[in-house]
Amino acid sequence: MADQSPGRALIGSFTSAGGRGIVAAAVDPGTGALAETGASDAVPDPSYLAAVTTTAGTALYAVSETADGAVAAFDVTGAAPRPIGEPMPVGGVGPTHLAVSQGHLLTANYGSGSVSVLPIGTDGAPGPVGGVMRHEGSGPVRDRQDTPHAHQVLPDPSGRWVLSVDLGTDSVRICALDTAADALVLHGETALRPGTGPRHLAFHPAGRHAYVLGELEPTVTVCRWDAAAGILETVGETAVLPAGTTGPAYPSAPVVSPDGRRIWAAVRGHDSIAVLDLDETGERAQLVTTVPCGGHWPRDLALDPTGRRLYAANERSGDVTWFAVDQATGIPRRTGSLSVAAASCIVFA
Repeated sequence: MADQSPGRALIGSFTSAGGRGIVAAAVDPGTGALAETGASDAVPDPSYLAAVTTTAGTALYAVSETADGAVAAFDVTGAAPRPIGEPMPVGGVGPTHLAVSQGHLLTANYGSGSVSVLPIGTDGAPGPVGGVMRHEGSGPVRDRQDTPHAHQVLPDPSGRWVLSVDLGTDSVRICALDTAADALVLHGETALRPGTGPRHLAFHPAGRHAYVLGELEPTVTVCRWDAAAGILETVGETAVLPAGTTGPAYPSAPVVSPDGRRIWAAVRGHDSIAVLDLDETGERAQLVTTVPCGGHWPRDLALDPTGRRLYAANERSGDVTWFAVDQATGIPRRTGSLSVAAASCIVFA
């Protein structure tokens, strides 16, 4: 693929656990090394971030993963993130993920099992919450699935649909975004194997498959995606840890390579990055190996814009580690780290 500048990295962290909020870092174009340039603690617990590039520049959006859940917008053109407007309540508890679609900000609210829609103003700041879609259902793991827990929301590659992944109900909901009403309209729901606890999904670059990473069982569920009809269909499962692996393992974040040849998945507890190969159809995944994540409790995993380096946000060891990716095998090799207390997410802008 063509070389691209990695730009800057923005790292979210839990202020309630000693983090400094949103940390900005310069990226060395030759080595991928991070060097902090500034930070902002304007909102508590900005655990997940989304960077959006527009004609006016790049805006950064952050959830505030608190009981009084909120979102905030930031200008990231300077050394440290600068708030745009005021934080806006999302009408939900504990937002853990957010995305932008059709001029709207969407949040997945884990605590209340809902997805919120907020319009984005001309200045880039989110407006008052419009619709809040509440999930329904439960799963067999009683201490984790007694109620819905929306963990991720994202638009599909066609931009026609919005998908929300719910750990509590073992399902993925497909919705249409009503931009006039600032609300989601439920179109369908895909059930996954009970007890897998889906956390995040990632699309194949061709847009015809999606890969759902389970948190409660270390598996990837492969799905076909029909963007014309808005239908997600499960076709198989693959383990992200070798057979016989013991001890706690809670997968967190899947990443699909730009060429569609492989998936990487961060696994907390096991503290590893799983490497899986995809066949040419995109429907079969095979575990190749796992490598140490370079820290403890990798909550997020991101590929830089060059496609050559992976970055793991290790929450409990308080660092972000980076890896050079072997372009032939996909196996990451650790090459450095940056201390970031309670690191939870990393994006590039």
